[in-house]
Amino acid sequence: MQREPLSRDRVLEAAVGLADGGGIAALTMRKLAAELGVEAMSLYHHVANKDEILDGILDAIAAEIDLTEDDNWKATTRRRAVSAKEALLGHPWASMLWVSRLNLGPARMRYMDVALRTFRDGGLDEALTHHAYHVVENHIVGYAMQQVSFAVDMNDLDGLADEFLEQLPADVYPDLALHVRQHIGEPPPGTESEFDFGLRLILDGIERIHHSMSV
Repeated sequence: MQREPLSRDRVLEAAVGLADGGGIAALTMRKLAAELGVEAMSLYHHVANKDEILDGILDAIAAEIDLTEDDNWKATTRRRAVSAKEALLGHPWASMLWVSRLNLGPARMRYMDVALRTFRDGGLDEALTHHAYHVVENHIVGYAMQQVSFAVDMNDLDGLADEFLEQLPADVYPDLALHVRQHIGEPPPGTESEFDFGLRLILDGIERIHHSMSV
């Protein structure tokens, strides 16, 4: 059976798989070459170095994000934000690269351009567009980074919470005790996730500021 020719797309696809399986630390040129069944030097015919690989795989994740636009800036921004959050959580290594890699690929530049245009097309002025863009991005990336870096396995959360409550003087810290108990119980039907709740507050707040500036 003839092996598929090596290409930049194949290199980046394999690199994403290695990073998904073991994190960025698992992504070395040697392991990548072995995954592709080639010698390491063969990779340099398609990528200049590891930095180009890191920028390339981050751009591949940006390309997964839904950038569908419609006439409602809030709905468009919400769709993009949810999709971006899911893309970053689907590749736990990506959120840290998102804030540390400065060489933007075409997919990420399009992502940023669409986000900014959505606010401008919604009637937001230059200053509010600037702030709205950064606040929404901080919410997306900050949430993703917190989720992938959370020190507790969610499967162990109930047991750890019970242990914590046994040692916590609930009469001294009653609100903290109540909060921990809420983490143990199932959320009530219809409850928004923390991400959706925060996003709604942000978008509603931007909308109120925009309206106040228009009257």
